Amino acid sequence: AVGSGVAGWAVGDEVCALLVGGGYAERVVVPAGQVLPVPAGMDVVTAAALPEVVATVWSNVAMCAHLRPGETLLAHGGGSGIGTMAIQLGKALGARVAVTAGSEEKLSRCAELGADVLINYREQDFVEEIRKATDGRGADVILDIMGAKYLERNVEALAVNGRLAIIGLQGGVKAELNLNTLLRKRGAVMATTLRSRPVAEKAAIIAAVREHVWPLVENGRVRPVVDRLVPMADAAEAHRVLESSDHVGKVLLVRE
Repeated sequence: AVGSGVAGWAVGDEVCALLVGGGYAERVVVPAGQVLPVPAGMDVVTAAALPEVVATVWSNVAMCAHLRPGETLLAHGGGSGIGTMAIQLGKALGARVAVTAGSEEKLSRCAELGADVLINYREQDFVEEIRKATDGRGADVILDIMGAKYLERNVEALAVNGRLAIIGLQGGVKAELNLNTLLRKRGAVMATTLRSRPVAEKAAIIAAVREHVWPLVENGRVRPVVDRLVPMADAAEAHRVLESSDHVGKVLLVRE
């Protein structure tokens, strides 16, 4: 169905969308500004892996942190849905991309997607490794999903004029930070969440995604990485996979 006053969409259009929540439902209502066409040549199920992750990465890396060609992007959790998309969009923006991940298998998959610097966080110090890889400069932009646990080291890993974008709190919500380090680097720390943004802001992000990212998806330069499809009846198994980090990319729930 299409609401009264909505232009540009018709009943029967194949779409995917940035939801306001409730993604397990069989039917959802979405503001028109948060709807995207299914990319040409892609099926609806695969397209479902795109809106949330693309909107998250693009809004932070491109719109907030303003990643520029020739800069270095460090993405934590390179094997995650966010990480696999950050690699591809970072490369599309002309950046050098470094990632952290917890296994050689995941790092290998990251390399296949275009990651230039591979850091096993279980065996290596990412601050030291990013400095080595950048001749001591550090990362211009860091996309962080860990929060408190990585805050101090992320700031240490920043280049002068670097930007740290925090989008997750897997490592806690409270940390102590030496502001002198941030001052000396003229660095910026920003923290954002997508779901709580006003409808108008979400619409602006989706419009930017459609303009800048959708052409990359349709020409094959950017693609969703889907680890597996799980029947809706087995949703608990999908959560187990995510919690165990036994995946690369997205885990999609599908109707049987």
